[in-house]
Amino acid sequence: MKNPPSSAKPFDLTKYLVEKRDLINRSLLQIIDKNFTDSRLCDAMTYSLMAPGKRLRPVLCLAAAETVGKINSNVITAACGIEMIHTYSLIHDDLPAMDNDNIRRGKPTCHVKFDVATAILAGDALLTLAFDIFSSRSLHPNKKSNIWLQIINEIAQAAGPMGMIEGQMRDIAGENNPLGLDDLKKMHYLKTGALIKASVSTGALLGGGSKASIKHLETYASNIGLAFQVVDDILNVEGDPSKMGKAIGTDQSRNKSTYPALLGLAQSRQFASDLVNNALQAVKIFGNKANLLLALATYIIERKR
Repeated sequence: MKNPPSSAKPFDLTKYLVEKRDLINRSLLQIIDKNFTDSRLCDAMTYSLMAPGKRLRPVLCLAAAETVGKINSNVITAACGIEMIHTYSLIHDDLPAMDNDNIRRGKPTCHVKFDVATAILAGDALLTLAFDIFSSRSLHPNKKSNIWLQIINEIAQAAGPMGMIEGQMRDIAGENNPLGLDDLKKMHYLKTGALIKASVSTGALLGGGSKASIKHLETYASNIGLAFQVVDDILNVEGDPSKMGKAIGTDQSRNKSTYPALLGLAQSRQFASDLVNNALQAVKIFGNKANLLLALATYIIERKR
């Protein structure tokens, strides 16, 4: 894929990702240690939550806050809650009744490592814990309460039957029943893009962004969220399983509706590139502060896992 055009100064994204992933990982462990004693449920939650992952959603939350202001403890807490919701969705997606995957993030999936019942409960627990954290009184001093209420509402919509869950339902319905391009876009916006958009808007809100700046960031997020899924579909065809940490070719074996199946690989790559370029145009207003977002958009389209 061609790099999207940019006049931005080089940004050391590798260093940034390592630093922010370490920050998120430490914070996640602190939350688990604070809220749980040793138990099989806690082991299953921690096993999936701390498996090596991209941490894309929490990183985008932090990056949005930095673009409009700065990272603070509330942003970090929100980013951790979002990663818990994402991990819950992966645990449930991997279940035998869903995608029936045995490998996730290079390790046996939660239901393989433990059992199906434990995996279901671990996913349920992570989802509920996230909203427990979001609604904690310590995060809601007076004037911040309305912002947190908005954040909770947006994340709930992104994760629930108007977002990720409906997207998963449409994904299942799309097996052996090819979707057209518009329906495929809608399904992937719901399944993947909605939580990515909520991650960005959460960071922007907690970072003190204006309504105008948040609108630009949400346009950016909507485009990279869809680009992320297009690239995911491409990698499922031609990716390296050792780098991806999961099997490839599963979409075709399940007759899933995907961009390569609908458009072909070359046109899918071009579509992803166009989406990233749309995202970059949306954040031009931030000038040099957009360097981080530009680098993240390029990472999404060039990633190998």
